[in-house]
Amino acid sequence: MDRITDKIANLAKALKKDVDPNGEYIDYKTLRKQYEVKANEEVSQLQQRSKKARVEAIHGRSDLNPKWTFANLVEDSDDVIEAVSIAQSFIAAHDDAAWRQSGSHMMIFYGDYGRGKSHIAGAIAHQLIEQYEISVLYRQLSTLLEMRNFSFDFSATDNASQRFREINQELLDVDLLILDEVCVNESALKKNAQSWFGNLLRQRLVSKKNCILITNHNLAELENALGRYCFESIKEYDTYKVRFQGPSRREGLTIEQEDMQGSVAQPRYQPNQVR
Repeated sequence: MDRITDKIANLAKALKKDVDPNGEYIDYKTLRKQYEVKANEEVSQLQQRSKKARVEAIHGRSDLNPKWTFANLVEDSDDVIEAVSIAQSFIAAHDDAAWRQSGSHMMIFYGDYGRGKSHIAGAIAHQLIEQYEISVLYRQLSTLLEMRNFSFDFSATDNASQRFREINQELLDVDLLILDEVCVNESALKKNAQSWFGNLLRQRLVSKKNCILITNHNLAELENALGRYCFESIKEYDTYKVRFQGPSRREGLTIEQEDMQGSVAQPRYQPNQVR
């Protein structure tokens, strides 16, 4: 019959651990507990590395500006402070599994150019990726509509139709879809574009997928631009409307006086300015 020390040695060998060369006796329960602690640490490290890889992959597919974070946001006005508060509440709600399964949620950021709408939307997305591994896509609606138009050219040889079908499926599947520049420079979308967009929103609604829409229109203008069918789709969501006001935060591009050599000073750029 094996001695207890032999059993311990066999256990250590099975776990690929070194046996104490001095032959100091450690009881079986203590030794097993030590190995379990070590094994749990290794599992935890593996899980952390796996999560980091998943998060990096989600970031890579999201097409988000890496500078769009809350840390880079300047909260120097009431509208931005209120928007950040609403954004943080939206993020915190993801802790509640019942809320996440209750339906589809939409945030509409609307108002003037350069007030931080895209920045805050991106900050929400970055935090949801980091905390909850929420999949995100950031796209400009005008770009999607242009690609959709190109997909109807059946004589093209660049597989535009197939590529748009793949993109459309991504728009349906992703957990959080951020659409920027919604109806930018448009008083009204064409009827076929309204139908496509309305159907996209309705399908995401059924699948309990969330959206953020960013527009320079006010809500009345947005309804006219999107059309009744599309706007009725938006009304079906649990909607958070966030208005941005005031002048643009973007610094103007100005040409300084030429120096003696005839060179022109470069425009100043502040990397933490919000979009």
